[in-house]
Amino acid sequence: MSLLPVDEALAAILARVPEIAPEEVDLSAAAGRVLAAPIIAQHDQPPFDASAMDGYALRAADVAPDQWLDIVGTSQAGAGFIGTVGPGQAIRIFTGAPVPPGADTVIMQEEAVRDGNRVRFTAPARLGHSIRPRGNDFSTGHILVEPGTRLQPMQIAVAAAANCGSLAVARRPRIALLATGDELVLPGTPLGPDQIVASNSFGLAPLFAPYANDVVDLGIVPDRIDLLRDTLARAFADEPDILVTTGGASVGEHDLVQDVLKDLGVTLDFWRINMRPGKPLMFGTRGKTLVFGLPGNPVSAMVTALVFVLPALRKWLGQPPQASWRLPLLAPTPPNTARRHFMRAQLVHTDTGPGLLPISQTDSGHTSSLSRADMLIIQPEHDPGQPIGALVEALPINFG
Repeated sequence: MSLLPVDEALAAILARVPEIAPEEVDLSAAAGRVLAAPIIAQHDQPPFDASAMDGYALRAADVAPDQWLDIVGTSQAGAGFIGTVGPGQAIRIFTGAPVPPGADTVIMQEEAVRDGNRVRFTAPARLGHSIRPRGNDFSTGHILVEPGTRLQPMQIAVAAAANCGSLAVARRPRIALLATGDELVLPGTPLGPDQIVASNSFGLAPLFAPYANDVVDLGIVPDRIDLLRDTLARAFADEPDILVTTGGASVGEHDLVQDVLKDLGVTLDFWRINMRPGKPLMFGTRGKTLVFGLPGNPVSAMVTALVFVLPALRKWLGQPPQASWRLPLLAPTPPNTARRHFMRAQLVHTDTGPGLLPISQTDSGHTSSLSRADMLIIQPEHDPGQPIGALVEALPINFG
């Protein structure tokens, strides 16, 4: 069977992702969620002409050297001056307070000399100075945040300022994880002579968590077809939106996952991708459930999750694809094979700007090198290798 190109595989996966399903959440619970509908201002902000500082509101035309004005009142935040500022008058005003009719400028208190109920100024008046006009921040109907935005504290703050008590966000998928293999034991378990510590689910769960409603770890299933079928049947009965298995995706005698998935009704779209690490990747569907069969080698599992599963999760939530970067190499890259290579690299900040330092290790089980990586250099098929300084495409290793 020929290997499917990376771009074709990704396009096939994204075509299976359902349309965004919005749900309403309270503003207090919206942080980290992805916006499904725009945040639209419900009023003008500020809702009135407001003072930008503590000082005096007056008519600019009345200010002259040694000219005293009568102080006729006070305007403070939440308790504005009732009335109009007339010729020869001023009011004491505080930051955020409404500027009353008649006043057209504010002079800060440091430039004022007060004598009882009179005030004069040591600096000239500038028309409109230190006044925030009504709607200066935003006006009614203004789109403040676009759909597809992951809501961070600054977006939550502007939504609150726009008087939005709740927001429409994208429903997050429910994800189930299952590791397979006779050799696997949980972290913290004493190792037998033929055992290795399972790491895939422990890396994938936090990778997926920012995009998921919940991530359920179904544990480890040994390479026994009856146990694998029972576990997968129970998993499908719970109707997860996405099921991710690791291991058993190749064609060895103990690689049982593909056959069991088919027996349980999974329609397999493809398996075997023209990439390294991560060639034995499966993808299919069962009803509404998207099914990913990732390789068992830990680097392959994490890289294929970054390249294929995360884009699907981003589309599920209405987020744009993760943009790749173009950065100069700080060391040369070797010639590539016929498979696209996602090469581990460190992002290094130099005196002339950021650059990529390739990591020479290519073993698909070498987790310590992946832990040191910040980026994945996307090395094209049959690339002859690039010299120091060449600009190359790289994918950020993004865990959120």
